[in-house]
Amino acid sequence: MTDHFQLIATDAHSSARRGRLQTLHGNIETPIFMPVGTQGTVKGLTPKQLHEIDAQIILGNTYHLNLRPGSDLVRDFGGLHSFMGWNGPILTDSGGFQAFSLAKLSKISEEGIAFQSHLDGSKVFLGPQEVMSIQANLGSDIAMVIDECPPFPCEKQDCVKAVERTTRWARKCREVADDIGFLDSGRHVFAIAQGSTFEDLRRQSAEELSALEFSGYAIGGVSVGEPEPEMLHQVGVTIPFLPPEKPRYTMGLGTPPQMLKMIGLGVDMFDCVLPSRVARNGAFFTPFGMKNIRNAKFAKDPSPLVEGMDNYACANFSRAYLRHLTVAKEILSCTLLTIHNLYFYLDLIKQARDHIESGDFSSWSREWIEKYESGDRSEN
Repeated sequence: MTDHFQLIATDAHSSARRGRLQTLHGNIETPIFMPVGTQGTVKGLTPKQLHEIDAQIILGNTYHLNLRPGSDLVRDFGGLHSFMGWNGPILTDSGGFQAFSLAKLSKISEEGIAFQSHLDGSKVFLGPQEVMSIQANLGSDIAMVIDECPPFPCEKQDCVKAVERTTRWARKCREVADDIGFLDSGRHVFAIAQGSTFEDLRRQSAEELSALEFSGYAIGGVSVGEPEPEMLHQVGVTIPFLPPEKPRYTMGLGTPPQMLKMIGLGVDMFDCVLPSRVARNGAFFTPFGMKNIRNAKFAKDPSPLVEGMDNYACANFSRAYLRHLTVAKEILSCTLLTIHNLYFYLDLIKQARDHIESGDFSSWSREWIEKYESGDRSEN
């Protein structure tokens, strides 16, 4: 199962790599950022707008989509691609993270995770059989196994149990995927390595899952409250024990500098709600850091959000107009700022791909991060 991922170039001064991942709904050029469409939509944008900003793949969520509208209904409409009008690849998270984020509404056992629905309190159960069957109904191009995500901080003995259970669940997910013909249809299943901040458990998880020969591997349980240096360290200590011929995915992060740092560690895939979430609160990204359009200094500013950036928001509207929309609480402000922020992320990752191919990724990324974190006053 290695012919679906091709390595095109590597960086001589870091572990950065340029690749291509084949899926049923098209190729994905890596490194790649994946906009989050938890409930079958990237908030505020149409599929056409996503294509216009060159989004190659988006995410859905098993837990949320199974609650509403229900995976059986989505299946009856031809799968999630048809249901939401998106013809590109889709990755679906298994719902395992919701056991962490909805800890007060969930209970973990050997069989899986029992939830109390955050919508109406009804009982929901997700185990390996359920999550793989639901993702088959959704027609996911990449399905994630169910895993146990330990909180930060956690006791080592609790993390040991979580790592061991994650491996057992992953093995069962793989068996279910084989039984229902998921892999035969040209789709992929990715496993998720856990281990919190314990290096020996990170290695154990990565090695056990690698032996099961999944299509790709995610590094889970990072960005759950630990300091950024610890997060980067745990990603760095996990990667050497994952198969180099398979794509690597860090889940649920990050900021632009974090992504570039992790690309340098050898990560291929990212997702994060940050660019779309902050857009709904008036924040926008620039090469000199994140700004907020509500700031009074933008009230008469005729310039675009970022000079020369080729997206619909920057090409057509001034900061003054976007500030007006945001202060007036017009829905259009959310759409335009989301277009810009997601384009900013996708364009940054495209630049990273180009610099890996040209051989100067390390120096370029270091300079880019320094400029971003300096917050040059000329852009304020």
